Amino acid sequence: MLFRTREENQNSLSEKRIVIIISVIGSFLTPFIGSSINITLPAIGKDFGVSTAMLGWIATSFLLSSSITLLPAGRLADIYGRKIFYTIGMFIFSLSSLLCSFAPDSASLIVFRVIQGVGGSMIFGTGVALLSSVFSPGERGKALGINVSAVYLGGSLGPFVGGIITKNFGWRSVFIINAIIGGFVVFLILWKLKKEWGGIKGEKFDFSGSIIYAVSIISIVLGLTSIKSYSGDLLLASGLAGIILFILHEKGRKFPLFSVELIFRNRIFAFSNLAALINYSATFGVGFLMSLYLQQVKGLNPQEAGIVMVSQPVVMALVSPVAGNLSDRLEPRLIASTGMGVTSLGLFMFSFLNKESSILYIIIAQIILGLGLGMFSSPNTNAVMGSVGKNVYSVASAILATMRIWGQMLSMVIVTAFFSSPAVKIKISTINIENFIHNMRLAFVIFTLMCFAGIFASIARGNASRAEELGH
Repeated sequence: MLFRTREENQNSLSEKRIVIIISVIGSFLTPFIGSSINITLPAIGKDFGVSTAMLGWIATSFLLSSSITLLPAGRLADIYGRKIFYTIGMFIFSLSSLLCSFAPDSASLIVFRVIQGVGGSMIFGTGVALLSSVFSPGERGKALGINVSAVYLGGSLGPFVGGIITKNFGWRSVFIINAIIGGFVVFLILWKLKKEWGGIKGEKFDFSGSIIYAVSIISIVLGLTSIKSYSGDLLLASGLAGIILFILHEKGRKFPLFSVELIFRNRIFAFSNLAALINYSATFGVGFLMSLYLQQVKGLNPQEAGIVMVSQPVVMALVSPVAGNLSDRLEPRLIASTGMGVTSLGLFMFSFLNKESSILYIIIAQIILGLGLGMFSSPNTNAVMGSVGKNVYSVASAILATMRIWGQMLSMVIVTAFFSSPAVKIKISTINIENFIHNMRLAFVIFTLMCFAGIFASIARGNASRAEELGH
């Protein structure tokens, strides 16, 4: 009996190691491709001869498809198994990365990025759920902190490695690297991970709810990108009406795509997700803007720009595991809310950038921003996953990831809106420096105000430790 117990403990430890390895690699890949794309956008723009606004869509297309498929993918993972959906997602992500490397024009690249977003949604919609399934509440915060650290490590190496690769081998090589790493993960899962998690017998998937949800999200995004026009306003109104219809539809379903009680009856879950939405809305566009600023205004090449940009995510990667570990012992909302405040300070510093700003000032601002983001993300994730039951881990993880994607997408919509007017909708090779700096600073002012408002959403969530004592 003792031998069996030791064997079971060894098997459990082995499972934990494999799960955290594949989750960490998956969490590394998605931000790696995002930050790599940011640093390669000027090269892509020159290669294809497209405008700044079109470059924004190359980044946004991935986010749009991810936001549409995240929630359905999370629900399917809860019903049929989290490991299998993670594996399929990694395969789709790897194959589409390879296709991106052969894209003949910007339109093809956007299409392949859409497919890549579908695979990405299956990865980060189930990765956190897998970790939460394997690690107990007492050790979950540390595991999530390591996972979030991988996210930021991907973000930190993306500009640096992407800049070097782009300078020496071209932007297409960045996608090839993602395809190779993703293929390795698929092989590792099939070889080492035999157990499945999730799988709810007797429950059905809500196809009608998924369609309403997808159409609504597409309408909202397209409406936001052309909000000053009649068609844009109509699309936005239709999308918001669709979300209301989706909520009403879900309330009447026996097996809903999304249980609305998680929002309306779970204060911690609702406000933690709102805080995540605001945080990502206020920060994701920073990488896009800084990539263009450093290369077009400061005159750095992709490799040099990547070295400057690496400071922010490196700090995030170092701070996140510590913050996650602290959130297992201290109240997560206090750590996360402090992080939101520090993030606001970093964004405020960016709003003063001009042609004469020193590289040292830029690095200091990025370090402060990285410190704030590192303090916010893992405690916030721990609060979300600790506020729900095991049967909806994938859905909870998918909703949190959806908030991240919606936030990233909204951030890019805000940025794109500043560069869509006739005065600035020009090719990247002939960018107007004065107009660019003016619009960039306005964007950072908006981001600062948004993030400052997010502090109050973070505080309003209540005590996660108390909620766990009461059984959520």
